[in-house]
Amino acid sequence: MKKYGCIGKKLTHSFSKEIHAKLADYEYELIELTEDEVKTFFEKKDFCAVNVTIPYKQTVIPYLDFMSDIARRIGAVNTVVNKGGKLYGYNTDYHGMKALIEKIGISLQGKKVLILGTGGTSKTARVVATDMGASEILTVSRRNNDESITYEEAKSIHSDAHVIINTTPSGMFPDVDSKPIDISVFENLEGVVDVVYNPLKTNLVSDAKERKLKAEGGLFMLVMQAVVAVEKFLDTEISKETAREVFTSVLSSKENIVLIGMPGSGKSTIGKTLSLKGFEFIDTDNEIENRCGCPIKEIIENNGEKYFRDLESEVIREAASKSGFIISTGGGAILREENVKRLKQNGKLFFIDAKLSRLCATEDRPLSNTEEKLKKLYDERIEIYRRVADVIIPDMDSVQEEAEYIKSKRMELIK
Repeated sequence: MKKYGCIGKKLTHSFSKEIHAKLADYEYELIELTEDEVKTFFEKKDFCAVNVTIPYKQTVIPYLDFMSDIARRIGAVNTVVNKGGKLYGYNTDYHGMKALIEKIGISLQGKKVLILGTGGTSKTARVVATDMGASEILTVSRRNNDESITYEEAKSIHSDAHVIINTTPSGMFPDVDSKPIDISVFENLEGVVDVVYNPLKTNLVSDAKERKLKAEGGLFMLVMQAVVAVEKFLDTEISKETAREVFTSVLSSKENIVLIGMPGSGKSTIGKTLSLKGFEFIDTDNEIENRCGCPIKEIIENNGEKYFRDLESEVIREAASKSGFIISTGGGAILREENVKRLKQNGKLFFIDAKLSRLCATEDRPLSNTEEKLKKLYDERIEIYRRVADVIIPDMDSVQEEAEYIKSKRMELIK
């Protein structure tokens, strides 16, 4: 018997198994099913309880003996519990989304809300927004119909919206460069809620934060809905304190530590010294050299700096898409805004603010192989490092001190 798990069409990048492992002591499986297999799965009832994800949140309804009031109002189910052969359906996404909106600090009372997407999570968002007092709720779809407006109408007619809730997969890995809508036209916008949790911060959330708006991705929602699901699974109660601890633990295991700074500032040494449990280390300069089979000095001398920067962007794109990594970047990685945005999607940027006197010109770095070149690079880049950094690490007496400082500052940000 498959006691507990999550069913869906594609679950390769699901975090559910890890989250449930932190919440309860049972075996939790990721069960990929085709549409034809869903019917057999629920008719056999060979499970204790399962979560249900895309695209089966409405598909499962005909197989249920009971639906909670919230699930019935939404018209979608993401949690099914087998009680003595009777299947009970719930929607714990409701509780997760409500908790996320409250965490962000967005008030929906009397506000105009745009919900992007028309699937099961969109229906959840509508019920949550209704219960939180929104005065007007509009569903936005690629196609116009009686129940939704188009994206063009949203921007031209409803640019006075106060809150945007994205329930589409736009921006989700691997399509991390996309975003469902351009928020620049929404002058009254107060906040953005994005249910996408991989990457941790989508371009939509990033755009909102650049405007100093309240915004966050869907990881907190994912964890909080899992908390309620476990409560249904085991007929138990999980404290808010435990729930927040689990969220902090999940986020700390997923969010990358990205080290930026001048050549020779000690990024690689610090990265290796950090040695966090479960984290892997990658040096983007080393990765480029491994791919090309020659030192960076030769790459630049033979092909030019632009060629090298293009390679660097490719390597950063791949590294930034991963979770649970310590990433040491090349000194010029922050010169391209696309690199900064990608690195921030799953990570925080820590600037190793080494004094110029601590840096040394070396032959293996053609762009800073003399003291004059090194000082010129320092003067050109120092303000960029400081602007893009989430945390600035002051010049300290030892690598160990800097590593410990990074750990402490990181946990402050996560909590």
